[in-house]
Amino acid sequence: MIIIQSHSNSPGFNLSIEEYLFSRRKDDVLFLYINEPCVVIGRNQDIFHEVNSFFCMENNIPVFRRISGGGTVFQDRGNLNYCFISNRIQGNSPLSVDFLKPIVTILSDLQIEVKIGKRKDLWLPGGHKISGTASHVGKSRELHHGTLLYDSDLNKLEESLSPKDIKPENRKIASVHSPVANIRSYLKENNYNAPEANFFFKLFTEKLLSLYGLDSISKLRNEELPGIIPLQPVLDSSD
Repeated sequence: MIIIQSHSNSPGFNLSIEEYLFSRRKDDVLFLYINEPCVVIGRNQDIFHEVNSFFCMENNIPVFRRISGGGTVFQDRGNLNYCFISNRIQGNSPLSVDFLKPIVTILSDLQIEVKIGKRKDLWLPGGHKISGTASHVGKSRELHHGTLLYDSDLNKLEESLSPKDIKPENRKIASVHSPVANIRSYLKENNYNAPEANFFFKLFTEKLLSLYGLDSISKLRNEELPGIIPLQPVLDSSD
C-alpha cells in the first residue's frame, strides 16, 4: 500500500485521478484529496432528482458524476476524501466493510469513536453520519471511496442536496438521506481539541502513514500526468 495525496482542489482532476489509478495502475493505493465546493452524484443517478440545480448554479457549485454507485454527496474544503484502490483477492468479497477499518482506527486514535453502519457509512455517537462511501468493482481491481465531514458548510450541503418539487417515488436510484454532523463540532461539544481543518487533515494523514509503516507520501509519476484528463461537470454555472 502506498498513499498518494493530491495537491489539487479540482474535483474534475481528482475524480479523474481515481479512475486512472483504478484502470491504469496495478498497485494498492490510498488516494487522499480535498475538493473545492462541488456535488458528486452516483453512476446511475438522475441529477435533477438528486440536486437543487438552481442553488448549485447560483452558488457556483459544479456537479460531477463518478464511476461508482451510491448516493449523492456535497464536498468542500472542510471534507476529506479517501479512496482505497487495490487488486482483487480471490475468495475475498470486494464489498465487505474491511476497507473502512483503517479509517475507524485513526478516528479512534483521535478520540472520535464511530460505528460502521449498514450502508458502509460511519456514524458518531448520537446518530449523526460523518462519512458515506461508494464502491466500484472490476474484474481485477476494486475501488472504495468515502467522504469525511470535518468542518463542511452543512447549510450548503443541505441546500445542494434538496431538489425542488420532486416526489420521492419518482426518484431514480434515490439517495438515502441521513442526519449529518461535522467531526469538529463533535470534538468541541465533548471538550476535545478541535483544530482547523488543514491541521486535522495533516494529522490524519500522518497517522495513516504510521499505520501502514510508510515514511512519506508518494507522488504520481510525471509520465502519468498527460493521461489524466479532468472530468467535466454534468452541471455548472456556465450551462
